[in-house]
This record gives sequence, C-alpha cells and structure tokens, in this order.
Amino acid sequence: MFLMRLGAPGAEKPAVRAGESGYVDVSDLVADFDEQFFGSGGVERIAGPVAERVAVGDVRPIGGQRVGAPIARPHQILCIGLNYSDHAAETGQAVPKEPILFTKSPNTLVGPDDDVRLPRGSAKTDWEVELGIVIGRRTSYLGSVDDAAAAIAGYVLVNDVSERAFQMERGGQWVKGKSAETFNPAGPWLATPDEIPDVRDLAMWLDVNDVRRQTGNTSTMIFDPFHLVHYLSQFLVLEPGDLINTGTPPGVGLGLKPPVYLKAGDVMTLGIEHLGSARQQVVGPR
Repeated sequence: MFLMRLGAPGAEKPAVRAGESGYVDVSDLVADFDEQFFGSGGVERIAGPVAERVAVGDVRPIGGQRVGAPIARPHQILCIGLNYSDHAAETGQAVPKEPILFTKSPNTLVGPDDDVRLPRGSAKTDWEVELGIVIGRRTSYLGSVDDAAAAIAGYVLVNDVSERAFQMERGGQWVKGKSAETFNPAGPWLATPDEIPDVRDLAMWLDVNDVRRQTGNTSTMIFDPFHLVHYLSQFLVLEPGDLINTGTPPGVGLGLKPPVYLKAGDVMTLGIEHLGSARQQVVGPR
C-alpha cells in the first residue's frame, strides 16, 4: 500500500493511494498514521477494508487537496551523514567506518509540496534528496541485519534541508543546521516494503530551478537500510513511526565549485523511484 495524509496542516486525514490520482479514505478506520497505528499492526489491519473499497469503486480523486507528510510527527527523526562515498568526497570528508548519526527536530516535518522557509541569518541553506525509513514496531538490540526488515513499516521520499553555516561553522552538533522549521519535507506517500522491488536499487534525483543537481541511486549507499536499522538499534530504542533519513548522493550545493545555496524564490523538485516526487518553493525568513 501507499499511505498518504490529505488536508490542511494539523488537520490531515489518513488515506491510501489508489491509482495515479485517487485515494481511499481510511479516516473511519484509523485516527492517523502515527505511533499507535504502526505499533499495533495498522498496515495489516486496513489492508482488507482498503481492497474491498477499491473493488467496489469507493475511490475519490485527490484533486487539489494538500498532501501532507505521510506520517504524523514522530518521536524522533534520525539522520545518517556521509552515507554515499561520492558525497563524502565532494564535502572533503573521509568515508566513515561506521554510520554517522545525528538528529533532526521532529517539528521540521512538513508535506512534500509545502514551502521551505529560510531561517533568519541563513546564507548557506542546501538541499539533500534522501530515502527515508519509517519504523514499524518498537525495536532495540536486533540480533542481526536480517532481523531489520521486519522492523520497517515502509519508505518515503525526504529532503534533508540543511543550513551549512549553522551546521559546520557555529560549533557543536550538526543538529543546529538541520532543525529549522520546514527543513524536512516528506512524501507524497509512504510505500510499504512489498511495493518496493529492491530498496537497494532506487533511482533518485533533485533539480533546483529546473537544473539537475543530484542524480543518484541507493545502490551506492555505504550502509544500506537494513544495516542502518540494525546498527541504530544497538544504541537506542526505535519507536513505531520514527523516521530515519539515510543520507544523500552527490550534487549538494556545498559540493559545487563555487558552492551554490538556496535563496527565496528558488524551487526544488525531487523524486525517488516508486516513492513519487515533490516540489518545494523556498521562501524568506519570517
């Protein structure tokens, strides 16, 4: 299934994508795609009713409705840095021997087509198309990498927007450059694992103002999604609905010569195979 949330910010209703432009309303079956939903077998529970509604034609057009992030605000957004060797090279940093972990404030999560707002004092806001993993059950101390698949609810397109000066020039942790409001657009949908032929081989791309900046594939990850879930489970408890951003391929603004950063009025379009596409306009500080 492809899980979606439709409606105004803060009032999104859960839905399941049906065809290219339709959806099945499941708001009578579940309150939201949140911790309770994922942690109680919600995906399996709604599968039958969704199939029945599709079969009888109970499918509605998405039309002009706002598409929200496909999950409710999670307990945590965990991020992996420098997870593509060619991206590490363009930033001038060594390929990591173990995953680099940092966090991002959960209130950065917005819809796939919502505006991205520059923070006050920003001069180096950057783009990063990434594969997101959504956790499906409370997970810690997984015994092996093979156990990780059962802990994953699905996958989602994300843009790990980053303010490089805040991240690298202001001391302390990367979280300062990662957690401005709107800095984690996600969606348009969450694809359950059965919808993805091979998560280790997904094409991904990002354009800025119709200029291709990033072209990549998850096949070039240093640490694949299953390795990451197993690894993270050794250090912390993963809760249902948690989001893991798994790193970006080369082509970020920081790596261009000279570097190029976002400004108000710019438009980012991005996508990952099987996970849809998104469009975000950059707006100035509030």
